[in-house]
This record gives sequence, C-alpha cells and structure tokens, in this order.
Amino acid sequence: MNLPVESNTPRADASDVDKQVTTIIYVLYAASILVGVTCLVAIVMNYVKKDEVAGTFLESHFRWQIRTFWFAMLWSVVGVALLFVFVGFFVLGANFLWFIYRVVKGWIRLNEDKPMYEQTA
Repeated sequence: MNLPVESNTPRADASDVDKQVTTIIYVLYAASILVGVTCLVAIVMNYVKKDEVAGTFLESHFRWQIRTFWFAMLWSVVGVALLFVFVGFFVLGANFLWFIYRVVKGWIRLNEDKPMYEQTA
C-alpha cells in the first residue's frame, strides 16, 4: 500500500479553492468596516490557511492581509490613546483610509492573479 507523500517543494500555481479563501478573507476585512468582528475571523483564517498557500502567489496576499490587520490594530490603539488631545481623530481617520486602500489594492491584485510584492531579480 502506497501512502501519498507530501512534498516540501513550492507549488507554482495556487488552487481555485485557495484563491476563493483569499477572496473571502478580503471580503471579511472589507465587511469589518461595518461589522468590526469580521476582521477577527479573517485574521484567524489567515493564520490557519497560511501554510496551504506557501509557495504560491497567494502567500504574498496573506502576508499583506496579516500586516494590514496588525498595523491597523496598532494605529487604532495609538489613535484611541491620543483622542484626549484631539490628534487621535486624525490618526484614526488616516488609519481608516489606509485600511480601505490596503483592502482594495490587495483585492484588485488578487483578481489580476498578481502577487502583492514584485519579485526582484
């Protein structure tokens, strides 16, 4: 009886299922603008599925999404902490716009089947 052997070599192409999962994660991040809790579901999915997309162009999307989440959290905390001196409103506003930019840019590049970061030779 031959058991399937898992390969550690990177896959060249991402599966349709992996691309759909990445799309769902972008949708969850976008939905978090209205329903904040969906970003928690999205970040959990990022970490759970991260190994499955390793070696594909989707790996860069996962890195993009994870960084977007953590930096948005960081700037949200900073913004809230600065609310008492009114600077926090500007920090939170800039963070909000930056978050939207990151979700839109990532989603567009995903639909074009492009990685988030260009490979340098």
